[in-house]
Amino acid sequence: MTEDKVVETDKTLEDFDPPKKHKTNKYAFGCAILASTTCILLGYDIGVMTGAAIYIKRDLKVSDVQIEILLGIINLYSLIGSCVAGRTSDWLGRRYTIVFAGTIFFAGALLMGFSPNYSFLMFGRFVAGIGIGYALMIGPVYSAEVSPASYRGFLTSFTEVFINGGILLGYISNYAFSKMTLKLGWRMMLGIGAIPSILLTVGVLVMPESPRWLVMKGRLGEARIVLNKTSDSKEEAQQRLADIKQAAGIPESCNDDVVQVTKQSSGNNVWKELFLYPTPAIRHILIAALGIYCFQQASGVDAVVLYSPRIFEKAGMTDDTHKLLATVAVGFVKTTFILVATFMMDRVGRRPMLLSSVGGMVVSFLILGIVFTIIEQSESKPMWAIGLSITMVLVFVATFSIGAGPITWVYSAEIFPLRLRAQGVAAGVVVNRITSGVITMTFLSLTKAITVGGTFFLYCGIAATGGLFFYIALPETRGKTLEDMEASFGNFNLKSNKGLENGNAKLTQL
Repeated sequence: MTEDKVVETDKTLEDFDPPKKHKTNKYAFGCAILASTTCILLGYDIGVMTGAAIYIKRDLKVSDVQIEILLGIINLYSLIGSCVAGRTSDWLGRRYTIVFAGTIFFAGALLMGFSPNYSFLMFGRFVAGIGIGYALMIGPVYSAEVSPASYRGFLTSFTEVFINGGILLGYISNYAFSKMTLKLGWRMMLGIGAIPSILLTVGVLVMPESPRWLVMKGRLGEARIVLNKTSDSKEEAQQRLADIKQAAGIPESCNDDVVQVTKQSSGNNVWKELFLYPTPAIRHILIAALGIYCFQQASGVDAVVLYSPRIFEKAGMTDDTHKLLATVAVGFVKTTFILVATFMMDRVGRRPMLLSSVGGMVVSFLILGIVFTIIEQSESKPMWAIGLSITMVLVFVATFSIGAGPITWVYSAEIFPLRLRAQGVAAGVVVNRITSGVITMTFLSLTKAITVGGTFFLYCGIAATGGLFFYIALPETRGKTLEDMEASFGNFNLKSNKGLENGNAKLTQL
């Protein structure tokens, strides 16, 4: 009897043991890596244009306004790709949409590299922008759909990892080709961007199609195979398939390899459900997604990254080599901290990291505003001000990369229901690119109108407003399946929104 009681007690204690963590599924990991390489295209363009703009201005004899337009217009061009990418990915599949994105950017990179004048260069950026629009939408969607819930944040955050990796490569390209002749140097910087798109297209050949897209098309047998490979166990794969079938409107009892799907589950009329007749939960999801995309860029990150040589020059740094080396440091810090965020996201949660990130951005912008106000009112540029401005730029990109950078892509890709995901993320990317375009094409004009210090104070206020929005509107999503997300949304009432209560509780515990 005593032994029986001991055994019983042991079983009871086992029931209360925390679940053991599974090792990251290598197949899902590889798929997410390959899909996220699409975002290296945007990163490389941002990074390389930072330095190339210096030499383009000298070679083509263009004004600051033309440089602003050249750097920022690609964000507006990318809207075309983003607007049609959702429909394309629902039609062709996530996998072949990635191939399409790489092919378009390849053509754009070659056109930019062979540009004889400013007008032709703008045409090349138009083509590359469409490819970037496709890439930004499809990478996060595919990663979210192929990843198990337990480490979806880790895998989906590769989007920002590769954006930052691309930025760093662009900075290194600037430095590597800066010693070439004026006419050849910047063209090599831009043209060599065709290489990542080739590697991307080849890599896609070993990727499976998204299991959620396969279910949406009624191809259950193929979806089952992919889920078995990307899940930690057969039981988990079966559960994921059942959840996806329920979200797609397919009866759970249906076990055929191929079935007919309804019009709704195939992705038609989703724009009406998103914008014209949304439920309270869908409305909340849409506001949360568009808001996080908007504030990510409105805080001024692209201005800091793209115009970092100008910022360092305003602080007192005059040598081109030193400015380019400083921008390499910016890229290195961004990439390092995004890697830290990748490993922390599924442990800490989205809300705590996002709110902490915004706090760091607000403080760094505030100090930058003060420092540049002092510099602009001084006859000489003190060395301490130069050092502090560079330090604060690095602090800003570090705090951005630890939260607001990666979480935007992870959060938006995971909160939309299956039937609305592709178009919902596409709408968010449109907002993101418009905001980025506005920020990029107004930075130099703003610094002339309200000074550099005043511009940083403006960005500080926008970042603080974004932090308030995140606190009110974004519930925690860590560990939840994609099919259970709608239950966390529905209103902005902090007391009644369970997701927000959970997020606040976790934030308090930290």
